[in-house]
Amino acid sequence: MVEPRWLSDDEQQSWRKLAGVLTLLPAALDAQLQRDAGLTHFAYWVLAMLSETPGRELQMSELAAASRSSLSRLSHTVTRLEDNGWVRRERSPDDARATLAILTDDGYAKVVDTAPGHVEAVQTLVFDVLSPAQVRQLADICAALLDGLAADEAASARSAAGTNSRVGGPT
Repeated sequence: MVEPRWLSDDEQQSWRKLAGVLTLLPAALDAQLQRDAGLTHFAYWVLAMLSETPGRELQMSELAAASRSSLSRLSHTVTRLEDNGWVRRERSPDDARATLAILTDDGYAKVVDTAPGHVEAVQTLVFDVLSPAQVRQLADICAALLDGLAADEAASARSAAGTNSRVGGPT
């Protein structure tokens, strides 16, 4: 059996702080958005992503990638957003297999109304406690972590594709 690569003391301290941020920050942002707008942070993120695209629409698969979400999670969220009249789904005119998520005028108004309070929460919880140099470091650190996560996700997808292609044996 291979010995685990245990964390050094510095790594353990850093990991615990990151784990604390990963627990407390999303909860604080969710609480602000629920209180002020009746939205989860992820639902707001989806609306914001759509508001920033040409035509305020994206294929569901593209929106899942942009929001760093599974298609299943996104689909459930879009259903709730549809129920509120903030998003609608349509077949893509360019690809009959694809579905578009389209931000409605009411959805755009929801983003516009919600953004000031959300931005203030982000400023208060994240940026007010960091120096400009730390903001740049945070961007670099997050980019490195996201690159590592993307590489891990791609490797997992390749592994799953290889496994799935062998299901049933040779033909």
